[in-house]
Amino acid sequence: MSNANATQSKFGMVVRVTSGNFLEMFDFFLFGFYATYIAKTYFPSDSEFASLMLTFGTFGAGFIMRPVGAIVLGAYIDKVGRRQGLITTLAIMAMGTVLVAFVPGYMTIGLFAPLLVLIGRLLQGFSAGVELGGVSVYLAEMATPGHKGFYVSWQSASQQAAIIVAAVIGYTLSATMGQEMIAAWGWRIPFFIGCMIVPFLFVIRRSLQETEEFTARKHRPNASEIFRSMMRNWGIVLAGMMLVVMTTVSFYLITIYTPTFGRSVLKLSAEDSLIVTFCIGVSNLFWLPVMGALSDRVGRKPLLIGFTLLTILTAYPVMAWLVDGPTFQKMLIAELWLSFLYGSYNGAMVVALTEVMPVDVRTSGFSLAYSLATAIFGGFTPVISTFLIQVTNNKGAPGLWMSFAAVCGLIGTLVLYRRSAVTKREQLSLTA
Repeated sequence: MSNANATQSKFGMVVRVTSGNFLEMFDFFLFGFYATYIAKTYFPSDSEFASLMLTFGTFGAGFIMRPVGAIVLGAYIDKVGRRQGLITTLAIMAMGTVLVAFVPGYMTIGLFAPLLVLIGRLLQGFSAGVELGGVSVYLAEMATPGHKGFYVSWQSASQQAAIIVAAVIGYTLSATMGQEMIAAWGWRIPFFIGCMIVPFLFVIRRSLQETEEFTARKHRPNASEIFRSMMRNWGIVLAGMMLVVMTTVSFYLITIYTPTFGRSVLKLSAEDSLIVTFCIGVSNLFWLPVMGALSDRVGRKPLLIGFTLLTILTAYPVMAWLVDGPTFQKMLIAELWLSFLYGSYNGAMVVALTEVMPVDVRTSGFSLAYSLATAIFGGFTPVISTFLIQVTNNKGAPGLWMSFAAVCGLIGTLVLYRRSAVTKREQLSLTA
């Protein structure tokens, strides 16, 4: 095969495997952006704060299912293969998306409305628990030598493409429909679009080939073997979770929470918030592969340490500057800086997590670490940010939450790479 054909084949594989990531983040972003409308539709209340907290609580509930999905579906993928597992996760995710899109409001079917939406979110969370891990491991195993960071970074980059598309659709609706119409039913249109692309995603994902690394593996552990290995390596999973906290908190802060923050807290227009979100998606899409490729050259550890420290030092001051006389320009500058921190860290983090996990439980270990971080920290970032602003009366408080996440990332980095160095020394002593 010629170099041009090989490159084209690799590009096609990246597009096919990341298609499910696109759907997941497309729907997640829409839920965050239209949270105020979803709150009025499914969780009506005399208190806007209570209604919004219930909505973000439902949003966060999906993340509680992620560790369950990571364990159950992760073991399934490590046993049957990457291709079949990723098709299964897409099917479960699609069911959740359909529920969120088509369930009537509270005024029509009463308590069944929030209950069905919650079930939809739980299905999405169960699927998403292994989607990121499955995709990341697939990309790591099909990457060309010396370019693993670049290839794996497209797992996160595909999510940014979803953010961009969703922001464009949202902006178009805001520009062409009145707010009353959007609140009544127009907010559902992007969810309907998400349902319409599901069949296309199935077609392209079914054309995936199994990775050569997995095919060549002679022993494929069963579920009990995978669970025992996970128990033996619980320290790696826990440190990996700390590594992911920085990624998941910063991502949900600058993407999912930004539209609501811009409208409800900073009192900027919906159009301004969507333009900022669109720019964040473009910025993330640029920095992720660039920093993934840089990590292939300079190593993962320097980038991880450097950008956690930079986040600790700057996240809150930037947010405090933004809320002191907020404008569209200030919000754009502040969020682009946070995007730079997120993209630079995550470009190295995801591939690092695939490298530290034992090979036989690579998908399960990665997915569990990622899901725990998202379930405990990242998924509840909108709720925590809303709560922090309420109790502290400080609109810049979400910056403190991001700084805390960076501290977790720094601790995870130091623990994992110290452990890796000790393991290498032990291996060298055994072979000496």
